[in-house]
Amino acid sequence: MTTTEATTTTTGERADLLDALTGHRWFLTYTVRGLSEEQARLRPTASELTLGGLVKHVTATERMWAEFAVSGPAAFPVFDESTAADWGSEFVMLPTETLAGLLAEYAEVAERTDELVRTLPDLDAAHPLPEAPWFTPGATRSARRVFLHVIAETAQHAGHADVLRESIDGQKTMG
Repeated sequence: MTTTEATTTTTGERADLLDALTGHRWFLTYTVRGLSEEQARLRPTASELTLGGLVKHVTATERMWAEFAVSGPAAFPVFDESTAADWGSEFVMLPTETLAGLLAEYAEVAERTDELVRTLPDLDAAHPLPEAPWFTPGATRSARRVFLHVIAETAQHAGHADVLRESIDGQKTMG
């Protein structure tokens, strides 16, 4: 089932979540359309961000949070100095990676997340967050809040992508 079909057969809150996810994913993927591999790796601003790296990061983030909605804190790596360094590599396209490959992986992760939005028995089901400097000790997240976080994360990085793309070749997602 495609995401478009899912939003027409799912109703209420779940349809709203799917619609928001679909919209923000579209903005991100539309922004990288027509890029060369070289352009996808460019860092046109002072930040470390690249367009391919943003797609890679959003994919990894969505995968991890979707798994958290199902299995809880085991979905996250243990935070320490070695994993902190690994997280930075999420924003970098490796020489063996292609934009087409990253987009295909993103589509697969999106399908899995959409299936969870449609089928999880209870959006109120919650898991404790793992220990990490950015989580309040003892905090929990419901599946609903997980999906809202994925929406926010995707929207934020779609905005970053738009700025990067305009800096590379003047193209804009909107306007």
